[in-house]
Amino acid sequence: MNKCVVLDTNVLLADPQALLSFPRAEVIIPEIVLGELDKLKTARVDADLRFRGREVSRLLFEFSEEGSLIDGVDLPDGGRLRVATWENDTEIPDGINSRNADDRILATVYRERARRGDECEITLITNDLNMLLKAQTLGIPVERHGTGEDSGSFSRRYIVRPFQRYRVPLGILAVALAVFAGVIVVAFYAQRQSAASLPPEFKSLLSTQQQTALDALTSLQTNPNDPEALLKMANFYYDAQNATLQTDPVTALTYGQQAVRYFQRYLAISPQDLDARADYASALYYTGQTDRAIQEVGKVLAADKDHVNANYNLAVFYAQGRHDYPAAIAQLKKVIALTQNDQNQHIAFQQAQALLQQVEAAANASTRSVNPTGGAGQ
Repeated sequence: MNKCVVLDTNVLLADPQALLSFPRAEVIIPEIVLGELDKLKTARVDADLRFRGREVSRLLFEFSEEGSLIDGVDLPDGGRLRVATWENDTEIPDGINSRNADDRILATVYRERARRGDECEITLITNDLNMLLKAQTLGIPVERHGTGEDSGSFSRRYIVRPFQRYRVPLGILAVALAVFAGVIVVAFYAQRQSAASLPPEFKSLLSTQQQTALDALTSLQTNPNDPEALLKMANFYYDAQNATLQTDPVTALTYGQQAVRYFQRYLAISPQDLDARADYASALYYTGQTDRAIQEVGKVLAADKDHVNANYNLAVFYAQGRHDYPAAIAQLKKVIALTQNDQNQHIAFQQAQALLQQVEAAANASTRSVNPTGGAGQ
């Protein structure tokens, strides 16, 4: 019997490489997961979350060049990747609501089991406790992903989790960073010559993000105050920092400092862009400037107290930067309240729930370390 796994959205957002973590298995992505990833492009959620969403989408796009994802494409590890489309006549067990994103994923697993029979041993992979429990009540085999990795490190799991490039064409991290260095060289080259005079093959060597950075750098040569180009460069450096946080901290710091500079230049022109200011606060935090990060996110919340990304970022700053767990817990509960009834914020809701569990565990561990006997202090 072949092994088949159905991946929940939160698994891919925690670890985009989960697509390649099941050798010789058929990896199934429910269509609703693609919809949730697409919503991240414009959702007001943590910048790291949007980055991971883009990484998953990029990887899926590259696999789609090998064939139809609906029919299935071969994976380099000997497995197969397929997107399971939603059909209105899908049989739904009692207690499942097709309008709920989590329930549609469960319904997809239920349908695949009914169709494949003994041909494939199907397991749902999720890190969502509610979905895990619901799957068990439906008799669906379920597993968590990555529970052993960095389990003792709050910051590495939820704040500075490493993001690796993947073994697909033009996707290896070393290649990406080498070509990124080429982009910087071209920035100086473009001071003297038009970008149009560059060899056409050069841009074909760049990823989509690097092509965007090259275009932005070229634009800034003629207009140093181009707000759109400044924001693109800020986001580019911020993503580059995220990609190297664990593998090369010194380089990551350099990228982060560049992101801070570009965000500052952009916000001097567009001070009312709250989403950019929330990302700027994250860039400050990642370069070790916790107090300034809290000040900037405070400006966002002064203008919009319900800004989801700003509230989430503040929780992270409190938890990891100041170890103020009560304040972090209060912020995360606010994020959950803001997102729990909004399907467009479903991913932010799940992320906040997961982080809340970790912060509460860290708070309990901190309390035990201060008072290990559990009794009153003398």
